[in-house]
Amino acid sequence: MTHQPNAGTATVPVVTIDGPSGTGKGTIAGLVAARLGWACLDSGALYRVLALAAERMGVDVADGEALGRLAAGLQITFQDGRVLLADEDVSTAIRTEGAGNLASKVAAHPQVRAALLDWQRAAALPPGLVADGRDMGTVVFPDAEVKIFLTASPEERGKRRYRQLRGQGMEANLKQLVRDIAERDERDSQRAVAPLRPAVNALVVDTTSLTIDQVLERVLDAVRQSLGVADATGAQGEGGHAYGA
Repeated sequence: MTHQPNAGTATVPVVTIDGPSGTGKGTIAGLVAARLGWACLDSGALYRVLALAAERMGVDVADGEALGRLAAGLQITFQDGRVLLADEDVSTAIRTEGAGNLASKVAAHPQVRAALLDWQRAAALPPGLVADGRDMGTVVFPDAEVKIFLTASPEERGKRRYRQLRGQGMEANLKQLVRDIAERDERDSQRAVAPLRPAVNALVVDTTSLTIDQVLERVLDAVRQSLGVADATGAQGEGGHAYGA
């Protein structure tokens, strides 16, 4: 894979935030990184970009060897909140339900995960990294100082996604969203390579009945207790934060 970040060091502190889709892990990871003044790794975007590239190039998502070769040659850049594939901004294209489901399928291949592993680890740069995904604490950063695993019921996660899509002016079927979420959970948790599960020493937080700000404070408390670091700012903004993709 090209356009990799510089190699990280073993002394860089890492906070991992894992969990299935719709639990708020991406939103929380971004907020924690902002509060700490650290970098943020959205590992799911890598698999979504690969899924999009495979679809465009006609690569079978069941062909692990071909997907691994494709992953190794992708030109992915994260810039100012955007995700670029070569020089194209694909930030919106990779956030569709279809891209998410395809990403779950390509992520099941060991060739794909091997191709992306070094890229993800190289994102650990001073002063620190917050990494969100599904295997950040179990595989990518097994020695991370703080490991968080977020959960929520499929019904609640479906409602969050429904509100998000409707808020963007897109059509959505709540029952279908819940079914898709449950099916993806099953696929991700049962795959042979890097299955979705909490790390042994992870703090598990059920976000079903919690606001984003409540989850944020629980995660920050764990970071403060483990690393003794102070927030860059204590302000959360009026009205709090909403769950996002």
